[in-house]
Amino acid sequence: MSPLKRSNNIAARMGRWSASHWKTAVFGWLAFVIASFAIGMQIGTKQMSNDDANVGESHRADLILKHAGFHPEPQTEIVVIQSSKLRAGQPAFRAVIRDAVRAVRPFDSVKNIRSPLDPGHADQISDDRRTVMVVWEMKGKLADAEKVIDPIVAATARVGKAHPEFFVGEAGAVSSDKAINKAFNSQLATAGERSIPLTLIVLLIVFGALIAAGVPLLLALTAVAGTIGLVALPSHLVPMDKNVSAVILLVGLAVGVDYSLFYVKREREERAAGKGHRAALEAAAATSGRSVLISGLTVMVAMAGLLLTGDKTYLSFGIATMIVVGMAMLGSLTVLPALLSKLGDRIEKGRIPFLARLRRQSGENRFWAAILTPALKRPLVSALAAGSVLVVMALPVLHIHTGQMGFESVPKSWPTVSTIVRLQKAFPGGDSPAVVAVKANTDAAETKNAIDELRSKALASGRMHGPIDVAVNPAHTVARITIPLAGKGTDAKSNTALRTLRDDILPATVGRLPNASYAVTGTTAITADDSSALKHAWPIVFAFVLTLAFVLLLVSFRSIVVAIKAIVLNLLSVGAAYGVLVAVFQWGWGENLLNFRSYGGVAYWLPIFMFVILFGLSMDYHVFILSRVREAYDRGMKTEDAVAHGIKTTAGVVTSAAVVMVGAFGIFATLPLSDMKQMGVGLAAAVLIDATIVRAVLLPATMKLLGDANWYLPRWLEWLPRLEHEPPADEPAPETAPALAA
Repeated sequence: MSPLKRSNNIAARMGRWSASHWKTAVFGWLAFVIASFAIGMQIGTKQMSNDDANVGESHRADLILKHAGFHPEPQTEIVVIQSSKLRAGQPAFRAVIRDAVRAVRPFDSVKNIRSPLDPGHADQISDDRRTVMVVWEMKGKLADAEKVIDPIVAATARVGKAHPEFFVGEAGAVSSDKAINKAFNSQLATAGERSIPLTLIVLLIVFGALIAAGVPLLLALTAVAGTIGLVALPSHLVPMDKNVSAVILLVGLAVGVDYSLFYVKREREERAAGKGHRAALEAAAATSGRSVLISGLTVMVAMAGLLLTGDKTYLSFGIATMIVVGMAMLGSLTVLPALLSKLGDRIEKGRIPFLARLRRQSGENRFWAAILTPALKRPLVSALAAGSVLVVMALPVLHIHTGQMGFESVPKSWPTVSTIVRLQKAFPGGDSPAVVAVKANTDAAETKNAIDELRSKALASGRMHGPIDVAVNPAHTVARITIPLAGKGTDAKSNTALRTLRDDILPATVGRLPNASYAVTGTTAITADDSSALKHAWPIVFAFVLTLAFVLLLVSFRSIVVAIKAIVLNLLSVGAAYGVLVAVFQWGWGENLLNFRSYGGVAYWLPIFMFVILFGLSMDYHVFILSRVREAYDRGMKTEDAVAHGIKTTAGVVTSAAVVMVGAFGIFATLPLSDMKQMGVGLAAAVLIDATIVRAVLLPATMKLLGDANWYLPRWLEWLPRLEHEPPADEPAPETAPALAA
C-alpha cells in the first residue's frame, strides 16, 4: 500500500494495530473469552422468577401473596385417575384413589393432600364421574421442589402399573415444569447442534477451504461463549430469562459469521486484485471493517429498544443480545485482522477440490446480473412491482391477533402432557386457574360472606368451574382463592372469563369490603397483563429504534435520503415477514407442511422481538451494500454505475450471509413447539425477503430513480462529520463500473 494514502478511520486503526500485534490480539481474546466463561460459570447466572417477570395486576397479586407467606402460584401437583368403564363411587375406583393417596402421603415434601373421597371435595370428581383428582402442594420454592419431585412421580406411576385398567398420571406446577423444560431445553440444544454444522457447510461452499470456513465460525462461537459467561454479571441486577442462551446463540452465530464473511471476502477480493498481503488487509479493515462497525452499532441500537418495553424478559434479551453483538463486532475488528495477518494466503489451506471448483464455476455473477440488469433498466416498473409484492405480503398484518401457546400445541409425547390434556377435558381450567389475592381480615364475617358470594357468582357465571379452593395465611390477613377458568387457559374463552372475574364478579363481592384490596394472577392473568403491557410499549420501541437508526445512518452516509430509504425498506421487509407469520400461524396455511396446530394467533412476545432483531440484522446488508456503493461513488463513478458495481461486488457475500441466517433460523422451524416454529419461520422469511426482493430489486431500482439525489444532505446538516468511504488505494478510481460477469 502506498504510504501516502492511508485510512485513519477507527476500524482501519484497529485492524492495523491487531495485524502488528497479532499474538496480543489473538491470545488476549482467547484469554478474555475463557476468563469470561469461567467467571460466569463460577458466579452463576441468576434466572428470572415470576416475581421478576409479571407486570400489572398479576404482579400486584404476586406481591400480596408473597408478603403474606404464600407462593404466588401454588405449587400444586395432581394425580389424574380416569376410567372408561367405571365411575368414581364404585369400589374398584375408590381403591385406586386410596392407593394414590397412600403413595404420596409418606413424602415430607408434600402438604395439604386432598382426596376426592374426603368430605367437601366432591368438586374433584368430574361431571361424568369417570375422572377424579388427588391434589396436594409441594413445600418450599420451585427449585427445591423440583429436586425431590422425581420419587413422587415414580410412586404415582407404580400405582398406574398396579391398576392397568385405569389411567393414572401425575402433572402439576413442579413435575410439568421440570419435565417440559427438560424437553424444551433438549430441543434448543438440538437446534444449536444442527445450526453449527449447517453454518460450516455453507461457509465451506463459500470459501472452498477448511481454514477460511473455520475462522468465521470459531470467531462467532467464541463470541457466543464469552457472552454466555458475561451475562452472569448483569443477571444479579437484572435476572435473565431461562431462554437467553438460545437467543445468544441465535443472534451471535448470525452476526458473528456475517461480520467475518464481510471482512474475509473483502480481504480475499483485494488480494485477488493484485494487492500485497498487508495492503489487502488494510483495504479490508478500512472498508468492510468500517461497515462492520456501523452495522454492529446499528444492531446494538435496535436491540436497545428491548430495554424500553418494561418487560423483564425483553430486558434480559436486550442486554444479552447487545453484549453478543458487541463481542462479535469487537472480535471481527481485532482478532480477525490479526489472524489474517498471520495466516496470509495460508487461509486458503485445506482446500476441498470439488467445492473449490464449484466456487470458481459458480453462476453467481450471471444470476445477479440477470436480476440487477432489468432492475436498473426499468427502475420504475421494478420498484413498483417489488414494492407491490411486499405490500401484498404485509396486508395480513392488518388482522394480526396475538396470543399464547397452550398445551394443545405441545407434543403429546412430552412427559405429563397427556395427563394435562385429560385434566383439561375433565376439569376445564383446572390446570391453570385464576389466583385471587384478597387482603382483608379473613376472620370477619363480612369477609367470609363476600368470599362465599364470590364462589357462588363465579360458578353461576358459567365461565368458571370448581374446585374453587380457599386458603388463608397464618396471620389471617390474606386469602388466596383459586378459581378454574373456562377454556384452555390461553384462549378467548379463558380471557373472557378473566375479564368477567376482574370487571364484574370481584367488584361486586370482595370489592365491597371496607379497607380491603384484591388482585388476580395466574397463567391467564399473567399472559393478559404481559400482552397489554407490550401493546402499550410497541410505539415507544418502534419510535426509539427508527429514530436512532436514522441518526446513525445519517451520520454514516451524510445523506438524509439514504437514511429515510433504509428505514422504509426495512419496515417493508419486516412488515412482509409479519404477514407471512399471520398467514401461516394465525390462519393456519402451513399446518400440514410444518406439522403444528394453530391456536389462532401469533405469539404475543414475537412482534417486538422480531422487529428489533430483524431491523438490526437487515441493516447489516444495507450498510454493507451502501458502503460499497458510496465507496465507488466517492471514487468518481456515476450513481447508476456505483449501484451496479456495489451490488455486483457484494452479491456473493450477501447471498452467503443470508443463507447462513436462513439456515440458522430455519432450524427453529423444525422444532415441535409452535412458538419456536413461529420465531424460526418469521426470522428466516424476513432475511430471505430482505436479501432478495429488497436488496436485489427495490434498493437498486430506487437508487437509479433518485440518481444523485440519493446523496442529498440539507445545508443545515452540513456540520455533520465527513466519514471516508473510499478504500485506501494507490491506483486511480475507474471511471465506469466494470461489466457484470457473464
